[in-house]
Amino acid sequence: MPRPDPALAEPPRDCPLCPRLVAYRAKNAAENPTWFNGPAPSFGPDDARLLVAGLAPGRTGANRTGRPFTGDHAGVLLYATLKKTGFATGSYDPNGNDDLALVDCMISNAVRCAPPGNKPETSEEAHCRPFLAARIAALPRLKVIVTLGDVSRRNVLKALGLKASAGPPGHGTEFRAGPYVVLNSYHCSRLNTNTGRLTPAMFEAVFERARALIDG
Repeated sequence: MPRPDPALAEPPRDCPLCPRLVAYRAKNAAENPTWFNGPAPSFGPDDARLLVAGLAPGRTGANRTGRPFTGDHAGVLLYATLKKTGFATGSYDPNGNDDLALVDCMISNAVRCAPPGNKPETSEEAHCRPFLAARIAALPRLKVIVTLGDVSRRNVLKALGLKASAGPPGHGTEFRAGPYVVLNSYHCSRLNTNTGRLTPAMFEAVFERARALIDG
């Protein structure tokens, strides 16, 4: 597998690769012209040793604000946990009007544009995967990748040139993928947190393990 070009780590603002997502972007832009309505750029420093890989922007989350996990329920737990484990500083505002900064951590998504119903199609995952591969390649100090949900786990493995079965699914699983350690977590979605499938303690344990791996 050829090494991804780090210069391609972020898709263009008007990325045309997925017709369904392009149409959805246009619909949202027509209805909400002040929203970001584009491929959500990765957030965090380029020397990060931790990458958090989500699924895709939410319609009223990063699709609205332009920052991953900002504006939807999932971001509340994610950023609180990153602050608690030393990977973020500052305050979090759901509209992005804050001084939040990531420390030694970057957040990105397997699919960069908001999909209808929060469910990207497999072809859209494939179209966007080169950006994920390039994003990973552009982090020279990267050691640990936390995947949020099984779609993220599969896409990270495929972006690294591995089979989706190369690492086991499930919350709290850990495995090596090339030069990186991958830690899986259930996604910090409202559904998972409200039903108790994912508790704050369970989520924090994943990032405490990431901290131990990075600092160890």
